[in-house]
Amino acid sequence: MEERKSTYNFQNVSIGADAELLRLKEQALMGWEKEYRTLKWFGLQDGMKVLEVGSGPGFVTEQLLEELPQSQITALDIDDILLEKARQRLSHIPESRLNFVKASIYNTELPDHQYDFVIARLIFLHLHNPLQAAEELSRVLKPGGKLIIIDIDDGVFGAIQPELDVLPSILKKLSQLQASRGGNRNIGRSLPRILSDSGFIDVDMDAIIQHSDLHSIEGFKRQFDINRFADFYKHGIITSYEFEELNKSYDHFVSSPEAHAMMLFFMACGTKPL
Repeated sequence: MEERKSTYNFQNVSIGADAELLRLKEQALMGWEKEYRTLKWFGLQDGMKVLEVGSGPGFVTEQLLEELPQSQITALDIDDILLEKARQRLSHIPESRLNFVKASIYNTELPDHQYDFVIARLIFLHLHNPLQAAEELSRVLKPGGKLIIIDIDDGVFGAIQPELDVLPSILKKLSQLQASRGGNRNIGRSLPRILSDSGFIDVDMDAIIQHSDLHSIEGFKRQFDINRFADFYKHGIITSYEFEELNKSYDHFVSSPEAHAMMLFFMACGTKPL
């Protein structure tokens, strides 16, 4: 059986499949307009041949199809269940426009020099070897093509009011856990270096701000859903005090009419040399 070499496994999420799908949908959509604006600024154009890696259930794929009606999109993921959900949701899209591929980001088995634009959204934080992944994505890009990595950094994740006082210490523990499993929840700060070290040139970076006053607070409530932290408590990663305090703070957050939140996503772009 192929080693996943990734810290994310849809089948093991603590909140259950349906809740996780809804969380992923809201996570994909609540900042999409700004993400797409930045993708265009980095050079994405209709008619390009686009590869989306870590495409999951296809929520971003669907947006790309709507925004790029003349483009061919390849959606790649290693998870059969997520790919099947994407196929079902997007079954009305002809194969001439959308192709699904089950493969590892480390070995896509795609031909050399095929794509104008590759998008890797919220996958690099889970990777054991991000440099190897970036090199593989460079291989499938055409000379002059671009790789865009969209990801997080817990060191500057954002802000939330009323504050969840124990959240910083919990995020630090989760970052340490992620690192012990081979991932990196602070990868945002490393994206330019990953691109440069894997041979990309003209590296650039920007940040996307998602704010609950602009994108609805419901998506943020799901990101901080206390049930997402239950397994960490059960396995002793966070203490009973931290879990109880987080639960009380979360209840205060979801019930407060003054509640608001802000999250940062980082977007880094590199160009494959001619």
